[in-house]
Formats: sequence, structure tokens, C-alpha cells
Amino acid sequence: MSITKSLSFDEICQRGSIRDADVSQLRKLFYEDSNVSHEEAEALFEINDACRVQDPTWAPFFVEAVTDYIINEVDPKGYLTVDNADWLISHISRDGRVETQTELELLINVLDKARWTPERLVRFALEQIEFAVLHGNGPLRAGKELAPGCVTSADVELLRRAIYAFGGEGNVSVTRSEAEVLFRINDATAEANNVPEWQELFVKAIANAVMAASGYRVPSRAEALRRERWLEERGDLSIGSMLSAIGRGGIQGIRAIYSEQSAEERAIARLEQQRIEIITNEEVTGGEVEWLVEQIGRDGRMTANEKALIAFLKAESTKLHPSLDTLLDRLEDAA
Repeated sequence: MSITKSLSFDEICQRGSIRDADVSQLRKLFYEDSNVSHEEAEALFEINDACRVQDPTWAPFFVEAVTDYIINEVDPKGYLTVDNADWLISHISRDGRVETQTELELLINVLDKARWTPERLVRFALEQIEFAVLHGNGPLRAGKELAPGCVTSADVELLRRAIYAFGGEGNVSVTRSEAEVLFRINDATAEANNVPEWQELFVKAIANAVMAASGYRVPSRAEALRRERWLEERGDLSIGSMLSAIGRGGIQGIRAIYSEQSAEERAIARLEQQRIEIITNEEVTGGEVEWLVEQIGRDGRMTANEKALIAFLKAESTKLHPSLDTLLDRLEDAA
């Protein structure tokens, strides 16, 4: 029996508020029914949109129920196709923007719980954070007096969550879609008083894409993006001083998480990529070497984050793609 026939969703929408008692009843009905139907998922969005007054228990229930529907009830179970991702985006955004913290949390939760999602979904999530950083508004800035053009700790935490979540069930390198957004944020906030965590995340994420493009086996995203002490040392930004800081931080432990792929590992990685592309109906795009080369120092100057990236790559790897080796040598001389 449909939950929408057991409870008056229209009544809740008409009064414009969703109370804890309503959520308790909804939870009971959902657990008894055990499945969330398409009709019920649509009804939950109607309530979320219509009720400006929402008691504290609503947001966690809404996120949980819709996540369960789109991941566990819609085929292929555990994965999101392009159509399913577009359905979610159309329901949580207006004119391409997510307006509430609850809907943003739903987006991140779906990325986290799914075994794999189309790239467009993580790109959409990262673009919401980019918009908040550059324009100073949106759900991340609600009720806060923050100047636009500056990366905050909350921004970094959400960027990290989105990138972690999109890693899915395997060791997946940072994609071109993700790198594009990170480079845009880096360029736009290069002169701002950003929090130190932003440089750490940028360096680790872009280095992950570079290492993958150079033929290395990448670790899990959680391992690849873990905190390193050297990135917190924000004194001299020359390449030489950064290399010294990396050495003090114990680069041997960092280098150990990347290793060159064998021919068999490369073949298996290609097959896995093809499997995911078939399931989700979207191409998986890595950070191609030529494109990455074009991004670093693309406006004729290097930001502090790009200098830190170069220092990391010089210390991290013994073998990079030739075009990257040439670029790093040229940029190091210029720095």
C-alpha cells in the first residue's frame, strides 16, 4: 500500500510546515513498507519544497529516504545512471543552483552512498561550492557575513567530502571534471586569504590526477588526500624551500602510496572503466596529460598552490610523463 494513501501529504504541504510528529509517522510507515516508490520520493520533494517551517528531524529523514530510493530502489541498484543523476539534479536545484543545506546534504550523501555515479553529479556538487566561494551566497553562506572570493574551512570540508564520496568503490583517480573546478577556484582566489587546508586539498587532488595520467596506480582517495605536515608550513614559497619541507615531513611514506602500474593492472583498470561506463551510460574522463600541462601556470604566472603542487610532484615521483617533466623543469626555473 502506498504511503501517500496512508498519510495526507497534501495537508502537510497546505499548512507549510513539517513537524517532528509527522516525521515520526513517516518513518514508521516507511519502515513498515520497506521500499520507497517513485511516487513517494516525488511526494517527499513536494513536502520539502512546500514546507518552509521544518522541525529538526525532517532533514535527516528526507536525506535518508531519498538516498535509499535513488540508490537501492532504482535500477541499476547501487549505481546512478545519467538519467537518474539528471532526475536528482532537477529536483534539488533551481536554475542550476542548490538553494538549501538539506538539498546540498542530499547531493553529497548520494555521492557517498552510491557505488558509482556519473561525473556530472560530482561536477555539479563541486560547482555549488565554487559558486558559494566566488559569489559569497548560497546554502554554504546562509546567515554568515563572509566576503566573496575567499575559501573557508567549511568550503574545504565540503569539497573534500564530495571528492572523497565520488571515489566510489575502487581506487579512482581525480577526474578532469573535478580538476577543472579546482583549477577555477584556485585561479579566482589566488590572492585571497584562504585557509591553509585549501592548498593541501588542491595539491593532493591535482597531484593524484597527474600521477594517474603518468601511469601510476592510484591509492584510495582517502589515502591520497590525507593530511601532511609539510603542507601546513606556509613560509618561503620557493620550490627549493618546499622540497625541504616535504623531506622533513617524511616523503617516503607519501611515495609509497603510488606505484607504477603493470601491463596487467592497466588492462584491468581499462576493463573496470568500461564496465562503469556501460552501467552509468557516461564516459569516465581522466585528467589527460596534455590538458593538465595547459592548466598549470596557464596565465603566465604560478599561484602559491601551483608552486606547492610542483614541489610535491618533484619530490613524489621518479617517473612522470615526458611532457610533465618538461613543464616542471621549466616552471621550476621560472619560479
